[in-house]
Amino acid sequence: MADAGTIRKITAGTLTRADLSDVVHREIGLSRAESASIVERILHHMCHALSEGENVKISGFGSFLLRDKGERVGRNPKTGVEVPIAPRRVLTFRASQIMRDRITGSD
Repeated sequence: MADAGTIRKITAGTLTRADLSDVVHREIGLSRAESASIVERILHHMCHALSEGENVKISGFGSFLLRDKGERVGRNPKTGVEVPIAPRRVLTFRASQIMRDRITGSD
């Protein structure tokens, strides 16, 4: 599997689907079409699980968690008028300890 250094050399800002499929292509040796298909299928399964209300955990990377936020009262900062904010479901990401250590350089 590619390390973070290999991926960083590919892109200088945002890691894209194309970058991921290129890493799969180079590191595993699948064709570009097969590599792109694998990346798309993984993302599709993650999106499907989240849309079904499941959390997604990728060991060593982090967890995508769904959270239900209740109705609350907000305030227009310009006018000060109170406005009700409807309840909603939000998606959050919590990095694993391994990822946090790699980001902060304490590994």
